[in-house]
Amino acid sequence: MPEHARMRQRLTVRGIVQGVGFRPFVFGLARRLSLAGHVGNNSGGVFIEVEGTPDALATFLHELRTHPPPLAMIDSITVEDLPALGESSFVIVESEAQARAGTSISPDVCICDDCLRELFDPADRRYRYPFINCTNCGPRFTIIQDIPYDRPLTTMAAFPMCAACAREYHDPADRRFHAQPVACPACGPRVWFEAGGQATAWDDDAIRAAQVALRSGRIVAVKGIGGFHLACDATNDAALRALRQRKGRVDKPFAVMVRDLAAARALAEVDDAEAALLTSQARPIVLLRRLAGAPLSALVAPGNAYIGLMLPYSPLHYLLLDGLDVPLVMTSGNLSDEPICKDNDEALRRLGALADCFLLHNRDIHIWCDDSVMRTFEGGELPIRRSRGYAPFPIRLAQPGPMLIAVGGELKATFCVTRERFAYLSQHIGDMENLETLQAFERALTHFVKLFRIVPERIVCDLHPGYLSTQWAERFAAAQGLPLVKVQHHHAHIAACLAEHGFDPDARAIGISFDGTGYGSDGAIWGGEVLIASCRAFTRVAHLKYVPLPGGDASIKRPYRAALAHLWAAGIAWDEDLPCVAACPPEERRVLRRQLERSVNCPPTSSMGRLFDAISALVGVRQTATYEAQAAIELEALCDDTEQGRYEWASAPSASGDARVFDPAPLLRGIVDDLRAGVSRAVIAAKVHNAVAELIVQASDHARRGSGLNVVALSGGVFQNVQLLRRTLPRLRAAGFDVRTHRAVPPNDGGLALGQAVVGMGESLYGVA
Repeated sequence: MPEHARMRQRLTVRGIVQGVGFRPFVFGLARRLSLAGHVGNNSGGVFIEVEGTPDALATFLHELRTHPPPLAMIDSITVEDLPALGESSFVIVESEAQARAGTSISPDVCICDDCLRELFDPADRRYRYPFINCTNCGPRFTIIQDIPYDRPLTTMAAFPMCAACAREYHDPADRRFHAQPVACPACGPRVWFEAGGQATAWDDDAIRAAQVALRSGRIVAVKGIGGFHLACDATNDAALRALRQRKGRVDKPFAVMVRDLAAARALAEVDDAEAALLTSQARPIVLLRRLAGAPLSALVAPGNAYIGLMLPYSPLHYLLLDGLDVPLVMTSGNLSDEPICKDNDEALRRLGALADCFLLHNRDIHIWCDDSVMRTFEGGELPIRRSRGYAPFPIRLAQPGPMLIAVGGELKATFCVTRERFAYLSQHIGDMENLETLQAFERALTHFVKLFRIVPERIVCDLHPGYLSTQWAERFAAAQGLPLVKVQHHHAHIAACLAEHGFDPDARAIGISFDGTGYGSDGAIWGGEVLIASCRAFTRVAHLKYVPLPGGDASIKRPYRAALAHLWAAGIAWDEDLPCVAACPPEERRVLRRQLERSVNCPPTSSMGRLFDAISALVGVRQTATYEAQAAIELEALCDDTEQGRYEWASAPSASGDARVFDPAPLLRGIVDDLRAGVSRAVIAAKVHNAVAELIVQASDHARRGSGLNVVALSGGVFQNVQLLRRTLPRLRAAGFDVRTHRAVPPNDGGLALGQAVVGMGESLYGVA
């Protein structure tokens, strides 16, 4: 081919390529390489036609693949040769809407360094403007109403650009070239302060009014990117006491926002991995060990050694913290167990009894998105709640499959929709225990179905007949005439872990699934499970011994009941010197004993989560719980990091002979002996964690002998416990196991929908109903 010959190619780019500055990037790259053609968005991604010399086209494709914009995630690029047209210019063309084509969407992104610099530059026209953004930062997921991602299809459609913003938007050399949410004080959204039903200050005066309110100990409802926060001075006991009383949140920790990394380090231990996570684009809440004497109210996280810290992620947050010399509690704007508020009128109605005043703005939030919560482990992320900054980023699956909807579980609910090789896990919905949360689930699901062009071929849910999500799935599948697949809870946990690690659907692994509650195939409450599992099928090869749980859910809120049940099952007397016995009123004790002896309202459970609760009560750490896993969390926080001792387990074949049963009776007797010998609770807590770690190794070795498998996947809410992970992984690796833990989705029920989805995509043991 002659050196001067021209070629033309059409490229189709799929992935997260909308709302991330991809078109401006392509425009600049094409101009730099003297290529002609065009670029545009459509509902399936980005389409490009480029014309030029073969060398220039090769360089263009190489740069596209290797140096895309920082927020972009390219999944695929297809290339088609076309006849050259002889064009001489490169342009951005109008977007094309396509009825059935779908594309991935960027999560919301924290303010970038350039915008932050302009925010506090008195010479900049956006000085102290709380909605400053550019191609590299700002709201995305929460303002998008439909695809392709263009201003008319976002909540910014209500704000026509002024001449100055329009010049930036159309200038290829400008950082705001085709930045859809671009705005300024002359044309964009505004913020105002409202108290007593009246707007009393606007713009910068509104932010200063909010600061005055916070300094005076008042509770301010602050509208952010994905919803409302309830904010107050995190050093003020009276403000915290009022917030807990009004919100109905007795002990559950509040998140705290600090202005920068130095302020975080004044409150908590922050290692390099935790610092990187705090300052990442996602800006999650990060759980950090609190420093002794940290200047925070004890009411921020009562009885907890950890605090959840986050840095500002929106310009409004930076302005609110500017000049404040205290950290701020920033907790979800809702009553406990209800969805987060996102609209002004809704907030004024629902939060009026919780907040003293409001910091509002008029940029609508199309879909709410609560803050994400993360821990770190071995230098990487351990998700606790995957939401803002992460959702709706997809999980890439090993194989494509049918479109489906997986509805998740009950606690920490999320749902998942699939399309081709992608699983789109929703933002955090909440606990599906009331009508309000179910309605929020339906609204979010409707949005995902529209956004990702999902035409479901089947519906997937949990086996538990009492879950609202299961009941919804049954109604929806019947109404739509769709097949319904019900997936066992702990199998879904392991499938989620395998899926995020890219395992083929039929690849098997040893699965250790430890949590609080999951409906078992035999109708019992499972939770201490050892499985041989793939994303298609599972076999239960070991589990904790069944223990009767008097009153069922009543024992979750009163761990002393779980402790008494475990002592009874182990044949250990209920002596008054044991803290859990002393905590139980005598009349309740008599009722419990009758229940246990007569097997009345005592569902059997193999739950590791309930065992941790029982031990926490037995040791005297926590007798009643006001939020999920409180007893176990406080037990974890006590652990002596230097203690190497451990308690023992008994084991025997099950009655049917098809599984190994691990009995905690020797462990419980060891704890009682140590309590009576005056051994510290910190040492006992460490020995318990060491014992559970050793149990995991023994159970994995049992599963390996029967299967020849060497990969161990750890999933379920118990594996949020970093003390347990730190003790377990070295033991498993020393025994020659290849260990997989969660890095992309939570090990708790927030990741359950992903597991349901990958099981439901294939021909599994469950079939379809």
